[in-house]
Amino acid sequence: MPSESLVTPDRPQLLIVDDHELVRLGLSSLIASQAAGHDQPGTLEASTLAEAIDLYALHQDSLALILLDLHLPDAHGLSGLRQLLARFPAAPVAVLSGDADPALKRQALEIGARAYLPKSGQLADVITYLRAQGLLGLPTSAGATAGMAQPEGQVSEAARMVQTRDGERVRLTHRQAEMLDWVLAGQSNREIAETAHLSEGTVKNHVSALLLMFGVRSRAQLISRLR
Repeated sequence: MPSESLVTPDRPQLLIVDDHELVRLGLSSLIASQAAGHDQPGTLEASTLAEAIDLYALHQDSLALILLDLHLPDAHGLSGLRQLLARFPAAPVAVLSGDADPALKRQALEIGARAYLPKSGQLADVITYLRAQGLLGLPTSAGATAGMAQPEGQVSEAARMVQTRDGERVRLTHRQAEMLDWVLAGQSNREIAETAHLSEGTVKNHVSALLLMFGVRSRAQLISRLR
């Protein structure tokens, strides 16, 4: 969890609520990569609904958005959303879910969620929504492609479009493409860190973001999706 000094009213904040560390870490790293060239939004993390409620109570004046998973150790389905909004009716909550059921999406929006975002693949809808809210630089239209909008005069970081074996196309920045090449070459985090002159922690963050973008949970699964 970031230090409290990062949480200030004039800096947009995100609260990521998910019980899987890989998802939290990967999403935080993905957001950081997409915020390149802009002020990166500070990110808080919670693994349970109780933690999320405590964090929001403490930082609600500076939190711009809560990304809430529907399946937590202390809340299942829409119960977590209901409890959070019952305590804080004005809380800006976007549901982050792997369940694509249209009825569930409709119910979440009726309860008060501001968006229902799929937790799968490259999380393009999540990045698009964050951009539309102005949390990753200049706001864009809700239908814009994630990662495509750039401030005037800024060169796009995108370097490669990668296609998986099942046909999904994932857009990577230059650094993400480098990391993917090293992972596919079988290099460990330590070896990549030495090659790229980065810390192992930074490399771990990049690799976690790649796993999340491709919807896998291990390096072996990532390699299997691409080869």
